[in-house]
Amino acid sequence: MGKIIAIANQKGGVGKTTTSVNLAASLGVLEKKVLLIDVDPQANATSGLGIDVDAVEVGSYQVLEHTKSAKEAIVSSNAPNVDVIPAHIDLVAIEIELVDKEEREYMLKKALQDIKIDYDYVIMDCAPSLGLLTLNALTAADSVIIPIQCEYFALEGLGKLLNTVKSVQKIHNENLDIEGMLLTMFDSRLRLSNQVVEEVQKHFSDMVFDTIIQRNVRLSEAPSYGESIINYDVSSRGAANYLNLAKEIIKKNL
Repeated sequence: MGKIIAIANQKGGVGKTTTSVNLAASLGVLEKKVLLIDVDPQANATSGLGIDVDAVEVGSYQVLEHTKSAKEAIVSSNAPNVDVIPAHIDLVAIEIELVDKEEREYMLKKALQDIKIDYDYVIMDCAPSLGLLTLNALTAADSVIIPIQCEYFALEGLGKLLNTVKSVQKIHNENLDIEGMLLTMFDSRLRLSNQVVEEVQKHFSDMVFDTIIQRNVRLSEAPSYGESIINYDVSSRGAANYLNLAKEIIKKNL
C-alpha cells in the first residue's frame, strides 16, 4: 500500500515544487514506484517533469471534481518509475466549485482510494496557501513534509501551518503525521543560513530531516529544461541532496 506524502507550506518560494519533483525522481531511481500529483494551479511540478501544461486535458482538476478517475488522469513522465497526475491553470476554479459540495475536504482522498495500492509513494505538490486545495491534500495524506528555507522569515507562518495540520488531524484525518521538516536553500557561507538551521533544530529536533538541501545552480536550472535534477545533472550537489532525502524517507518507512 503506497504512502501518500503532501509537500506543504503556505509560503511561496520555499522549495515545495523543487522538493516534490526531485524527491519523486530520486525515489524513482531508487526503484520505488512513484506517483506525483500536482495540486498547485501554477502547475510547475507538471512542467518540471517535461509535461506540456497546455496540452493537459485530464488532470488533478477533474480528479478533484470526480468527473474523471485518478487512473484516467495518470500520465508517464521523463523520470524513471514516476507517473504524474498533472495540473492545469483551470485548477484555480476548484475552490469556488467545491465550496457547496458535501464533504468537500475529502474529494481527493476518495479519488485516490483505488490507486494507492499501485505505488510505493504518492507525492503531492501543494499550492502556496492553506485553502481548500491544500486541505484536500492534507486530508488525503498519510504524512506531510514541510520545506523551510534557510532565510530571514523562515519560521514566520510556521505556527499557522502547524495549527492547520493539528486541526486537520482533529477534524479530517487523525492519522496525518509530520514526515519531517526539510531545510532548503542552505548556503553554508551565510551566517543567517547557519542560524536558521540551529534555530529549527533546537525547536523541532526530531522532526527535522538530517538531509539539508543546499543552494545549487544546477537545481534551479533543471526545471527550465523540464527535467528533474537526477536527469539533468546526477553528479550535482542538488542531486546528492535529494537522493539522500529519498534514502532517509525509505529508511524511516521500512
